[in-house]
Amino acid sequence: MLDTLAQALRLLAEADGPLLRVLALSLLVSGSACALATLLGLPLAAWLVALPQASRWRQAWVLLLNTGLALPSVLVGLLVYLLLSRSGPLGHWGLLFTPWAMVLAQTVLILPVVAALARARLAEAMEEGGEQLRSLGASGPQAALLLVWHQRSALLVVLLSAFGRAISEVGAVMVVGGNIEGFTRVMTTSIALETSKGDLPRAIALGVTLLVVVGLLNGLSALLLKAQARGAAA
Repeated sequence: MLDTLAQALRLLAEADGPLLRVLALSLLVSGSACALATLLGLPLAAWLVALPQASRWRQAWVLLLNTGLALPSVLVGLLVYLLLSRSGPLGHWGLLFTPWAMVLAQTVLILPVVAALARARLAEAMEEGGEQLRSLGASGPQAALLLVWHQRSALLVVLLSAFGRAISEVGAVMVVGGNIEGFTRVMTTSIALETSKGDLPRAIALGVTLLVVVGLLNGLSALLLKAQARGAAA
């Protein structure tokens, strides 16, 4: 074990080309998925907050989003695979086994995370300051959009959590990406492959790199929450 760890640390110190390419593709795919999920999820969350409490549509959407929080990544990968396969409705796009298919799968996976967590935060903020905004003449949708800007630090923490969920999953990207070397191979699929091949030093080096990325995200989230708490106290 000590020899394996030493080899892994040597790979990290050398930062060889394959490891850097896998890291770059992982960040690109997960970052793109997070951006798309943000563009779709934040407006959806604001719309749900603006709906009346007794609205049936609101309750149905909240239930759907909360259920989506527990979506298995392999199930998402299977659904996207069926959509993008040659016999599927989007098969003519030719996206299967490309980074774009991986982006789509991760977007579907983390969209409920962004929308559900953002809705919960905005709903809490609406209870605290919604009446004041309405008294100033803001409608429900306007108040929700204003709260999105006011709660930007807390919502950024939500987005970082979604990014961490995306970059650390393996099932969906393995199904729709195919784990093709130099094209669709990301950190999680590389770890699975190198472990199956018995190349434990490289698998550990990739795992440490993934932990560092996730750790940096968690540290940034903690700093943002502290900054928001100081701002609220001031």
